[in-house]
Amino acid sequence: MLTRREWLTQMAMSGVSLYVASGLDKKKCALGLIGVPTNSAGKPGGVAKAPSALREAGLATRLRERFELRDYGDLQFLPSAPKRDPKSGIIAPQSAASMVSSVEKAVSSALQSSDLPILIGGDCPVLLGALRGARKRQSSLGLLFVDGHEDAYAPHESTTGELADMELGLALGRALKNVPDGIASNPPLVEFSNVVILGARDAEEIHKDGSQSLRGLVDIRSASEISNQDLPVVTKQAIGKILQKTKSFWLHVDLDVLSSEALSAVDYPQPGGLTWEQLTTICKTATANPSLAGMDVTIYNPDLDPGHKHAPRIVQFITDIAENLCRLSRR
Repeated sequence: MLTRREWLTQMAMSGVSLYVASGLDKKKCALGLIGVPTNSAGKPGGVAKAPSALREAGLATRLRERFELRDYGDLQFLPSAPKRDPKSGIIAPQSAASMVSSVEKAVSSALQSSDLPILIGGDCPVLLGALRGARKRQSSLGLLFVDGHEDAYAPHESTTGELADMELGLALGRALKNVPDGIASNPPLVEFSNVVILGARDAEEIHKDGSQSLRGLVDIRSASEISNQDLPVVTKQAIGKILQKTKSFWLHVDLDVLSSEALSAVDYPQPGGLTWEQLTTICKTATANPSLAGMDVTIYNPDLDPGHKHAPRIVQFITDIAENLCRLSRR
């Protein structure tokens, strides 16, 4: 049996952050479920249907059976349209800003109520509102970005104009010219040194599009680089690096980090990717860390999933990683 001092030393040597905001408390924690039915393509349906599809597959019921759950419902915001704004380069920027504001308020409210927020997208720009909301509680915040894409195009370099091409770049304060303040902000929401990307595999596509990868600016570990490694160690090291300068971190999960064999119902599939087992291992390791501020899960397109056959697997994934969220209360 290790003494507490020996345990702390062992954890520090393995790269695990030892920061705990208010000590370890074995009380039952509360989860705050927040649906964000957004599609940055400006079209109805698609990934915007994911929150309702996952609810129909039993997500809230499964979580409520096992944990204390506060369901904040699905957020509302200004309607969108598939029209790219020539000034900002973003599709429907007013709707996007409305969505970011709604997410910010919901995350802030959940944290104020001592609920650990779980956002269900929709697509990846929900992250912008999540970081804004979480930063109301923590002035300095890190980010573990588990995604098949870097999502850091400058708005006018994006081939689509979708905010989902660029949310991480905007969160880092890149290419903010003509971007509405309601979408991004200066100073940035996160610093380059406080971000680690796991699973991105679009470097060749970024190069072909004439854009600039974040590699060299941000710690990026591609799917092929980590697939054969010890994923708990990789994840703990990533979090340890993030928390060198921050007290908490947000976990972003884009399901297109998975291979098409694992999940085909995504908008922009790519060769390669992780298995469900690998993604679950990464996320369970991350959610076991008491410095976690919250998380989001994005990019499931029910319109590409006849019969919604993938929905139960996604529900199982979220339920599995929530087990670690509630193992220790972070209040």
